[in-house]
Amino acid sequence: MRKLIRPTLFLLACLVYAGCSSTKSLKPGQILYTGAEVKINPDSSGKIDDEKQIKADLKGKTRPKPNNKLKLAIYNFAGEPKKAKGGLRNWIRKKGEAPVLLSEVKLKYNNDVLTSYLLSEGYLQAEVTGDTVVKDKKGKAIYTANTGQRYKINQVNFPPDSGVLTKIINSNKAKTLLKVGDFYDLDNYKNERIRIDNDLKESGYFYFSPDYLIMQVDSTIGKNLVNVSIKVKDIAPDAALKPYTIKNINIYPNYSLRRDTILRRLKPLEYKDFNIYDDRKTFKPRLFDRLVFFQKGEPYNRKDHNQSLNRMVNVGAFQDVRAEFLPVDSFKNNELDLNIYLTPLKKNSLTFSVTGTSKSNNFVGSEVRVTQTTRNLFRGAEQLDLSVSGGFETQTKGTSLGRNSLSLTTEAKLTFPRFIIPFYKPNSTTAFIPKTIASVSYQMLNRGSEYTLNAFKGEFGYNFKENQYKEHNFNPISVSYISTAFPSDKVRDSLYDVNPLLRTTLENQLIVGSNYNFTYTNQMETNRRNNTFFFGSVETGGNLWGTFIPKDDEGKRSIFNVPLAQFVRLEADLRDYYKVTRNVTWANRLNLGYGYAYGNSTSLPFVRQFFAGGSNDIRAFAARTLGPGTYKVPDDAIFADQGGDIKLMLNSELRFKLVSVLYGALFVDAGNVWLRKEDVGVPGTDNTGRPGSEFKLKNALNELAVGTGAGLRVDATIFVVRLDVAFPVRKPYLAEGQRWVFNNLAFGDKDWRRENLIFNIGIGYPF
Repeated sequence: MRKLIRPTLFLLACLVYAGCSSTKSLKPGQILYTGAEVKINPDSSGKIDDEKQIKADLKGKTRPKPNNKLKLAIYNFAGEPKKAKGGLRNWIRKKGEAPVLLSEVKLKYNNDVLTSYLLSEGYLQAEVTGDTVVKDKKGKAIYTANTGQRYKINQVNFPPDSGVLTKIINSNKAKTLLKVGDFYDLDNYKNERIRIDNDLKESGYFYFSPDYLIMQVDSTIGKNLVNVSIKVKDIAPDAALKPYTIKNINIYPNYSLRRDTILRRLKPLEYKDFNIYDDRKTFKPRLFDRLVFFQKGEPYNRKDHNQSLNRMVNVGAFQDVRAEFLPVDSFKNNELDLNIYLTPLKKNSLTFSVTGTSKSNNFVGSEVRVTQTTRNLFRGAEQLDLSVSGGFETQTKGTSLGRNSLSLTTEAKLTFPRFIIPFYKPNSTTAFIPKTIASVSYQMLNRGSEYTLNAFKGEFGYNFKENQYKEHNFNPISVSYISTAFPSDKVRDSLYDVNPLLRTTLENQLIVGSNYNFTYTNQMETNRRNNTFFFGSVETGGNLWGTFIPKDDEGKRSIFNVPLAQFVRLEADLRDYYKVTRNVTWANRLNLGYGYAYGNSTSLPFVRQFFAGGSNDIRAFAARTLGPGTYKVPDDAIFADQGGDIKLMLNSELRFKLVSVLYGALFVDAGNVWLRKEDVGVPGTDNTGRPGSEFKLKNALNELAVGTGAGLRVDATIFVVRLDVAFPVRKPYLAEGQRWVFNNLAFGDKDWRRENLIFNIGIGYPF
């Protein structure tokens, strides 16, 4: 260890020394550029709105950028290499950054850029001057901005109604982005031109462009006011000033450049408004009813254009999609031919993946998965996925050291790119493809000499996106059957004697019900300061479908002597992401769950219960070991999973960039799970139940577990690898008044670390 520490300390000392001498590599006469300073109206008392933000914007537009201090320190530490190429010095120097010199600063260029920015913000009398200041081989640029008063819009004039085009512009002027009383803003003028162009595109003006509009601004009326006049440029071509209609819609569903000439010579199949050129009959013609929104004879409009492209891309059957609009008879007839070129994906593909897992309950393992995908199964862009996966897990420490489990999973999923509803044919007109999904799966979990779990599941339902923000999943029928086999009755009874909880966990279960999930997110809008994600789900078991299942001799609905689970399960997950700065984000999550069992059931089925603890949950507690309520699972328990009917969880995490793709995080997690009715066990047996497990609203906050910690993330955009270390600061299973354990923190104590520090390795962010 000492051999490693000494060179490390020496290297750190060298970096500190090099960093302190940031000008050591400069040649005689060179000045290190340390950055820009911006002053606004220094010779007057006039303050401007958003001065702090505008000053930051102005500084951000100056060039060049000063050195990153760490990279400059690395560059200086390397020194001048003795070799032109190769060697340790050259390698270190490339990791650094050469000094940025004051001579690289172009004052006039920066003056013009900053002045132009202020003009675009409405400071029409702005003027910026720059100068440099030098001290001890270091220099900076100082820019002084005299802004004058910011101008406001006094009046907005639209073009006179002299034809169809100007009539369309005027009919939508109430939607204008230019409002009387608003500040002059160049971006608003640009966006207003785009808005008008969009309106015209919806009315058939295919060749119109925002560049054919001019915004004339008159600033001579005084009182820091401007009049804005919107006009169509005289140089706008005739083709841009008239609307176009669709004449022919030609579709090439199996297009390739190699077959281009052959395809164009084919006699097309005429189907409704489409001419389909496909001698191989790759797709059924009716597929294009759902993909192409244009009709013959209708005016061109951008909405149909975008929705058609989006649907053809999102249907998942084509690797290349291209739409071409060509004028008929060289613009004479105001008509367009639409040619759609589609290149299908390969019909069959095979994917292979290997994953590794490391869980906070000390299980590590691996899984191999093979998936066969068949596309366009019935010539309607359907997709069949057949997958087989197998894996193993072993516990590396704890009460079940060396305990192994093997799993085998098979699944078949058939996806139809449309709604399939008996006796009803819905018509979806959004840009997103609705999907009908039917799936069946089987999973076998073998826990060595203890038991084997077999799970069968079948589901039929729908997935559809209302828009880019909202997604719905509705499965009207979902059937799950879980059965457990033991090597012998003796093994089964011994397991139940050691842990009575296993009896309800491993009993055969039948779940027949429905479920609905709703997701809302605006996280794709990366320019927002605040982003939101919401997931809500409702699941019912044994209600409507349960009426079709007969009752047994005891009056319970069952199949093959397996009682039907009857319950309602609700869950909500709300997340908020607030960008404090460009490199700092504050993320928060509220997760609520509630389950109500009735009829045949006294509690939720184990596979539908809520759990607390783990790498994506309350990280200071091992996975599924927290709760329910104030109950604590024994340290020597063979089976530690603790579920509940009710869950409350709060997470707060501050995420910040350290360097390059390395990010850090500080977090606090709080929560617990409870049972609706306390588990009192079975009198006269070893099953003493779980005291303190019942949910009572007045006690809920007092029974929350709290943990905190820190983490590192390697965020390479396409994947995120995460390492978190956490420790509890509030333990709900301790006596009242002793649950906060700040006074017991002892990071230097080996026993405390072993009992309290929880390490979590994960893929992706926890939320």
